[in-house]
Amino acid sequence: MARDDPYAALRFPEFRYYVSGSFLFTMALLIQEVVVAYELYRLTHDPLTLGFIGLAEAVPYIALALFGGHYADNRDKKNILILSTLVVVAASVILTIVMHPSVRPLLPGIRLLLTVYFVIFLIGVARGFFSPAASSLKAFLTPRSVYPNASVWSSVAWQGGAIAGPGVAGFLYAYLGLNTTLYIVIGLLLVALTFQSLIGRKPIPVSEKTDLFRSVREGIQYVFDNKIILYSISLDLAAVLFGGVVAILPIFAEDILKVGAEGLGILRAAPAAGALITLAALAYFPATNHAWRNMLLAVAGFGIATLVFALSTNFWLSVVMLFLTGAFDGISVVIRQTIMQVMPPDHMRGRVSAVNGIFVSTSNEIGAFESGVAAKAFGTVPSVLLGGSLTMLIVGYVWWRSKDLFGVKLV
Repeated sequence: MARDDPYAALRFPEFRYYVSGSFLFTMALLIQEVVVAYELYRLTHDPLTLGFIGLAEAVPYIALALFGGHYADNRDKKNILILSTLVVVAASVILTIVMHPSVRPLLPGIRLLLTVYFVIFLIGVARGFFSPAASSLKAFLTPRSVYPNASVWSSVAWQGGAIAGPGVAGFLYAYLGLNTTLYIVIGLLLVALTFQSLIGRKPIPVSEKTDLFRSVREGIQYVFDNKIILYSISLDLAAVLFGGVVAILPIFAEDILKVGAEGLGILRAAPAAGALITLAALAYFPATNHAWRNMLLAVAGFGIATLVFALSTNFWLSVVMLFLTGAFDGISVVIRQTIMQVMPPDHMRGRVSAVNGIFVSTSNEIGAFESGVAAKAFGTVPSVLLGGSLTMLIVGYVWWRSKDLFGVKLV
C-alpha cells in the first residue's frame, strides 16, 4: 500500500526532480540571506538593518502572491516556475556585483543598503509567482493517495536546504569570503533551474473563466470559509511572527553569545536540523493521525523552546532550543501542507496556496522586520521573551476555539 511506504512519493521521477530543485533553490537563497545579513550587520550594528531585509522581500511577495495564485491556476505552472527562478538568478548576479570590493566603494553608506534592499525586493517579486506555482504543481506529481508522504518529503527537501544553506554559509563566508560565496549561490540556482526543466508540462484544471480580481476574491473566500485551513495557517503566522528569532540571530551570535560567523551558521542551521530529523521520523510515523491535536501541541512546544532560548547565555543550550523550535515547526509544517493538498479542489489550489504563502511570508519576512523593530525598541532578549509569551497565549485561544477540529481526518 502506498500509504504504508515511507518512500512512496520518491518513486515518481518528476517528484524527485521537484524536491531536488527545491532543496538547491532553498539552500542557495538561505546562503545568500545569511551572508548578506551578517555583512550588513557588521557594517551597521543596527537591528533595523536586519528587519528591513525581511520587509524588502515581504512587501512585493504579499502584494503579488494572490495574483501569482490566479496565474498558477490558469497558466502553465512549469513556465511560471522557470521564469521566476530566472529572475532570482538575475537578482543574485546583481547582488554579487554590488557587493564586490571594486564596486562597493561606489555605493557609500545608505546607497549600498538601498541597492541591496532593491535586489531583495526583486527576489520577493519573483517569489510572489514562484511559490503558488511550485506549491500547486506538487499536487500533479504524485497520486492523491501519497499526498501526505509527498508533504513529508517536500518538507524534508525544504528543511534540508534550510540546514545546508545556513550551516555552510558561515564557513563559506569565513574561509572563502563574501563574493566567492555569492558565486556559489548563482551556481546552485542554475542547477535548481536544470531540475525544474526536467518536469513535464501539466494540464491546466478546467474551471469557470473569471476575471482576475474575482478569481483572487474566490481564493480568499475559500480560505476564510474553511475553518481548518484558516486556523492552521493562522497558527503558523502567530508563532513565527511573534516567536521567530531567526532574523536577529546575528545579534545573538555577535553580541550575546559572541560566537562569530561560524557560530551564526550553527545557530541558523539548528532549527532546520531539528525539522529535518523530525520530518524523517514522520515518514515512518505520520503526524496526520490526530492531526489537529498534534498541530496545537507542536506550536505550543515551539513557544516554550523560544522562551528558554531567550533566557539562555550558553551557546549549546541555545543551539538545542533552536533545534527544538525546528522539530516542533516540522510537525506543524507537514500537517499544514497536507491540509493544503487534500482540502482545496484542483482548480483552486494555486489561489489557496497563495493565501497560505501570504500568511507564511507575513510570519517570516514581516516577522523578521517585527523582530528587528522589537529588538531595537525593547532590547533583544526582552523582545524574544515577549514574542514567546504571545505565542503561548494564541495557542491557548485557538485550542479553546477549535475543539470541533480534533476529530477531522485528513486521509
